[in-house]
Amino acid sequence: MDPTNMLVLMSDEHNARMLGSSGHSIVQTPHLDALAERGVRFSAAYCNSPICVPSRASFATGRYVHQIGAWDNAAPYTGSSSRSWGHCLTNSGIPVTTIGKLHYRDSSDDVGFPDQRIPMHVMDGKGDLFGCLRHDMAPTRFQLEHIDEAGPGDSEYLRYDTAIAREAVRWLHEETGGRTTPWCLFVSFTTPHFPLIAPSRHIDRYRLEDIDMPIAGMPDEWPQHAAVNDFRRLRVQTVSEMRSEEAVRVARRAYYAMCSFLDEQIGQVLEALEASGLSDSTRVVYTSDHGETLGDYGLWGKSVMYDSASAVPMIVSGPDVPSAGVSDCPVSLVDLFPSITTATGVGACAEDDDLPGSELWSIAAGHEPDERLVFSEYHAMGSSSASYMLRDRQFKFVDHVGYLPQLFDLSSDPTELINLAEDPGYVGTVQFFERALQAICDPGVTDAAAKADQARLIAENGGEDLIRKVGPQINFTRAPVEFRAG
Repeated sequence: MDPTNMLVLMSDEHNARMLGSSGHSIVQTPHLDALAERGVRFSAAYCNSPICVPSRASFATGRYVHQIGAWDNAAPYTGSSSRSWGHCLTNSGIPVTTIGKLHYRDSSDDVGFPDQRIPMHVMDGKGDLFGCLRHDMAPTRFQLEHIDEAGPGDSEYLRYDTAIAREAVRWLHEETGGRTTPWCLFVSFTTPHFPLIAPSRHIDRYRLEDIDMPIAGMPDEWPQHAAVNDFRRLRVQTVSEMRSEEAVRVARRAYYAMCSFLDEQIGQVLEALEASGLSDSTRVVYTSDHGETLGDYGLWGKSVMYDSASAVPMIVSGPDVPSAGVSDCPVSLVDLFPSITTATGVGACAEDDDLPGSELWSIAAGHEPDERLVFSEYHAMGSSSASYMLRDRQFKFVDHVGYLPQLFDLSSDPTELINLAEDPGYVGTVQFFERALQAICDPGVTDAAAKADQARLIAENGGEDLIRKVGPQINFTRAPVEFRAG
């Protein structure tokens, strides 16, 4: 394939089901649907950790969280653990510009992205130290607060994303002329991440009575798996704290409206690409860093291995990409490193020959491997022990250290309501995935390594008592100061 420019579009916390092109009957995302019509949508795409900072570190480096020590939201990428695809491109003479959310430690770090426009990084260069406390955890109820606050209005994230789109449009019109080599532009938005606030014009696109309710959203429907129950009790809600059906619909309507707002911003960027005459020489990727449970299974936020949180939208388009294609081949964010380097003509480098991902362009063209597993892991807030997920075309296996596993046949149970892990008829399937997981990492040893790193970080920042006393300072990373109220 010939080298082309590369436009990477990323959102934050976009549930993979919440797209018109994914088959959702309510959510309105016409620009992303049009992108999918021009290219290929991957229906089994996943993040490599369902939480912001680790996921974005895996996306940047093409490596799994445990390989680079990016365990949680207090372990931002600094460029030292492994090089990024930005390093690979810039070292090969391909200029890379980023606009918007990166969520690394600081703009001064050598992360391979020297041209950062209005970047967002973790708070104070440290991130969420409170989330490193994984024993004797105090319950937090941020998600319920977001439900209570959901509705029309303005927020710093909406203002920030509007500015991100505006800068990307300006860049495409004013900074692409006269280039003789491919370029890469990474445009990274913050919506539809909470707070659940959207412009009235998008809220008004949805009638409250039309909003669907969550998967297994009522207490008598909640999955009774010990690890899920513990997480729900610590991080989300108990039965007595359930919000009303109306409040849930209001919150979901706000999220759908945020998806439409995001789609509007992405539409502006894609229209600028077309108006600049660059569509025929640019490959495009759209994805998100993780999903959002949005009340499914009694959960809100991310941090679990259900598809609502761990699956991500993934669309590719551009030269050599078939139109209106859908691939059910399992893929993940680590596949984007080789996809970006291949698209721009850099190709594989010796330093990166052990990356676990594969480029997506061949898969999009129909050259799919017969068997493929994707992997995700979670070592962060609200979890007393690690969770690991493996997914092939039919099954999803989740190993919870210290708990019984989960096994879902996604071909017959796409909403993951029937756990087959203890069914005698699936002993061989469980054993297959257990061996496959051991080939990637030792679950217990990796869990212990994460906790050791987290304990060390806690000690370096004043100790456990101080961090517990200070508590969580804010439940989402603030936008750059110029977009905050007041």
